Amino acid sequence: MAVTEDRHGGATKASRRDGLKGRLDGVRATRTGRLTLKIGAGVLGAALVIGGLLLVPLPGPGWLIVFAGLAVLATEFTWAHRLLEFAKKTVSAWTAWLMRQPWPLRILIGALTLALAAVIVWFMLKHTIGVDLVQVARDLLT
Repeated sequence: MAVTEDRHGGATKASRRDGLKGRLDGVRATRTGRLTLKIGAGVLGAALVIGGLLLVPLPGPGWLIVFAGLAVLATEFTWAHRLLEFAKKTVSAWTAWLMRQPWPLRILIGALTLALAAVIVWFMLKHTIGVDLVQVARDLLT
């Protein structure tokens, strides 16, 4: 540990780590802190993962929220850390594969993804609030 001066000129021992990692280690130093941190990370991470999974079918940051929830869970749970690492490897492999493909195939994959997102939005709107976009478009065109 390094010795530093406090604002009154006295010597104090600085913690080995500064920032968030040091604070988390400080909380984990007590039994109550460890349990509180584990429960808090579990509740927050689970809420983010569940919320993100609910948003996955919709256009937007659904998967990003799922990965953020896994990252929160991974701070306290080994299984979540392993799952997050697996997901990172899988996304990296998919991205690398896609980048090796010719432009026409990339455009086709992008168009199919966009079409799938449009179908999901149409389905969700039709079955949740009762708005049929296809019928609305037909009415506007006639």
